[in-house]
Amino acid sequence: MIGMQYKVKLPKDYDMGIIRKRVQDNSHKTDGFLGLKFKAYLITEAEQKGNLYNSYAPLYLWNEPKGMNHFIFDGYFDNILDSFGWQQINIGVPLTLNLKSDFHKSNYVVEHSGMIKETSSLVNTPLYSFAERIEDSNNLVGTLLFYNPDKWGYSHFSFFRDRPEMDLSEPLTFYEILHISES
Repeated sequence: MIGMQYKVKLPKDYDMGIIRKRVQDNSHKTDGFLGLKFKAYLITEAEQKGNLYNSYAPLYLWNEPKGMNHFIFDGYFDNILDSFGWQQINIGVPLTLNLKSDFHKSNYVVEHSGMIKETSSLVNTPLYSFAERIEDSNNLVGTLLFYNPDKWGYSHFSFFRDRPEMDLSEPLTFYEILHISES
């Protein structure tokens, strides 16, 4: 498996209705896409749950690289380039994946990103998880932890049915899910 995300940062005054309509009109195109485990169509909105800016930030989990390569190099990613210009694609290796049977009912995602510090051993490396601090675990429908050894960074994604309570003093990104495509 391989994870992929690009984050299109948009101005604070950008009409997020444009992104909502784009997803409504086009998200079905990735339902059952070659090699895709899931694609979560994510957005952030400025001033909500501590977010500093608006963004469109789809998150993909591929079963194998063939589907990801097809998406990037056979014209599908060109829709992003045409609409938003050149975008950096962040790649991650899944370390843990736990999806409940009702994962497709997710409406929100909380991401915590961090760095893996230089050490003499990676055994028992502490990687922060927002999900571990949630009291209402029935609301949690999935977790995904990516790491990137090229940059020694990681992102932990916690998926929720209902809007989770968050401590806004923590370095978290709160996303709304507009649609989930699955294979």
